Amino acid sequence: MHVNAYLTFNGTCEEAFRFYAEVCKGSVEMMMTHEGSPAEAHTPPEWRSKMLHATLKLGESIVMGSDSPPEHYRAPAGMSVSLSVGTLAEAEQIFAALSEGGSAGMPMGETFFAQRFGMCTDRFGIRWMVVCEKAME
Repeated sequence: MHVNAYLTFNGTCEEAFRFYAEVCKGSVEMMMTHEGSPAEAHTPPEWRSKMLHATLKLGESIVMGSDSPPEHYRAPAGMSVSLSVGTLAEAEQIFAALSEGGSAGMPMGETFFAQRFGMCTDRFGIRWMVVCEKAME
């Protein structure tokens, strides 16, 4: 069994996934717009270039997403995407990039359970937790 996060956006999925791929050194595996798909005939012309489905590979994990039409879009609530990274520098860099243009709910810092941990909401409205765990003794 695999569990994957599926993120919905208000028209910014492509921009967000390209940003996440750059910041997290991942890769966009697939982007499909409404245009050219069976959904095109049922999609308003101004929405046809928006994402019907996108897939992003981050390390060994997959994050999926799409754009949700304005009448169906709901801002994310009650969840966060958690990134576990291997180094302090990577944690600091990724957290700073994700926070830019958004907000830091819990600034990056050392905790009792991690060398670095921080929570933020990015400029696309997605909530993140970035953690660099302490070495096991």
